[in-house]
Amino acid sequence: MEATALVSPERLWSAHEVLMRPSPVPAAAGVYGWRFEQPPHPDLDAERLLYVGIAPRYMANRTSTQNLRKRVRYHYRGNAAGSTLRLTLGCLLGLELRRVGSGKRMTFGKSGEAALTQWMADNARVCWIERDEPWAMESQLISQLDLPLNLDQNRHNAFHSRLKELRAQARQRARELPISS
Repeated sequence: MEATALVSPERLWSAHEVLMRPSPVPAAAGVYGWRFEQPPHPDLDAERLLYVGIAPRYMANRTSTQNLRKRVRYHYRGNAAGSTLRLTLGCLLGLELRRVGSGKRMTFGKSGEAALTQWMADNARVCWIERDEPWAMESQLISQLDLPLNLDQNRHNAFHSRLKELRAQARQRARELPISS
């Protein structure tokens, strides 16, 4: 199966390497996989594939501008509003989710996002494979592999309900707090 390059990659890349210029991540379509030297939750294993993502996502009526380089770099340095991986990791690590800006977006605030970025720099490692239609492979991977940090298409996973509940609780708490600057 094609997943071998994600499950047993020849190489894993750190935040430092991915964020260098020029970046080793191709500006191409594909699937990326994440593993963590220290797991974000005690019930998860270290150093094994826990999450897969794709770039671009399938869009029936327009062309996405996303690619592997943009998505992987964003996961390492963006915020929870634009990265479901960051949202999940921050919730698992117990960071406080807050409403920001107009109050519709939710992030971990400046200090929380900075802490998450540092945690990812220390622990998160990524690999990728180029694929013209990554959404087809994503569905296959989620159905065939144990990927506890993926929620979409992954109800069958043993960790799914716990992760979904944890994220829902974090969002509910954020709604009860004042909007953060």
